[in-house]
Amino acid sequence: MQYPTSRMSPTRSSWMRHWLLFCFVLCSTPLHAAEILLSGADDNPAIRAFSAALAERRPHDRVQFQPLAQLPSPEHIPADTRLILLDLQALDWRLSTPAGPPTLMLRITRVHAQERLGNRRPAQLSLLWSDPAPARQLRLIRLLMPQAQRIGVLYDQHSQFLLDELRHAAAPLALEIVAQAWPDSRDNRPLLALLQHSDLLYGVSDDDLFNPRTAKNLLLTSYAQQRAMIGPSASFVRAGSLASVYSDQQDWLDSLNQLLDQPPQSWPRSAYPAYFKVLGNRQVARALAIELADDASLTQQVAAGENP
Repeated sequence: MQYPTSRMSPTRSSWMRHWLLFCFVLCSTPLHAAEILLSGADDNPAIRAFSAALAERRPHDRVQFQPLAQLPSPEHIPADTRLILLDLQALDWRLSTPAGPPTLMLRITRVHAQERLGNRRPAQLSLLWSDPAPARQLRLIRLLMPQAQRIGVLYDQHSQFLLDELRHAAAPLALEIVAQAWPDSRDNRPLLALLQHSDLLYGVSDDDLFNPRTAKNLLLTSYAQQRAMIGPSASFVRAGSLASVYSDQQDWLDSLNQLLDQPPQSWPRSAYPAYFKVLGNRQVARALAIELADDASLTQQVAAGENP
């Protein structure tokens, strides 16, 4: 028996094509473009370039930068805006009221946050730390100096609270944190005492202790005692520290982009950037007879220890 060939009427065929095209567009286009507002007290080419780079990554969202001086009070910004703050002046402005849109604070040190917030974490605020994550930095130490056991840490009244997190991160690696108060950076005796009782110097993100004024003394004193210094930043590595975990602009953009893909309700109250790199100083490594793999390999090895 011969069955008739099925044919679709021209009108129905045209309707079906339009329906399929509509479904394709609907599935490939976000249902709602997000309003993303970056702000800070400074307005310079670097900040504008960062905002433009974020806009390129999120073509379906409306991304703009406005200087802090041009913004109204936080409560007058629409609640569905995703607000990104770029400096401490902007954070102080945001903390003036609990009202306002969900907010990401970029590149803030633990010390600066402690000064302003203590242990509080406001519900609408997510803090993204600029400090190297202690667990990452300690895994880097394990890779570079597997025989090291005692990690020397200088602190003052502003950074003493960091010791608990360091000790917590050190325990699974069988490392001991040897802490030494350094209330006066002009007095070298605490630094010398710490180096005599530890295997290396771990730099914390405390501007009172680790800054351009103290860098030369810290590095020269450490290496005179044949002690490596780890961290606290990429700039210290370039100055003479052995190595450090750090996040560059690309890493910050990747980390920020990942968070912006999530609803603000799921943003963490605080977190380290999801993406990072390792920078090593090979000249210093040779002077200390330490074998130093290339930066990309070290980054991969440190990242391999991240929790799934």
